[in-house]
Amino acid sequence: MDYGLIGKLEKAKRYAEDKTRFRFNKFELTFHGDNNDHNVSFDNGEFHCDCEFFLTHKRCGHTMALEILLKGMIPETVQP
Repeated sequence: MDYGLIGKLEKAKRYAEDKTRFRFNKFELTFHGDNNDHNVSFDNGEFHCDCEFFLTHKRCGHTMALEILLKGMIPETVQP
């Protein structure tokens, strides 16, 4: 048994419980919506989504769900 690895795993679990340790700068993901999959990205403090609603409103249910999920882990966005 690798005791060094066990210590690292315990540390990782402690880190994972503290969202304030993480700050996302950039990412891409596939969001499985009710009707379709959508490509969502975050870069330089801005979300982008390929859904039609986002194109006209610059926010959508997909990006707002990520804002809720990642609260404290991404910069706060300005609410319209």
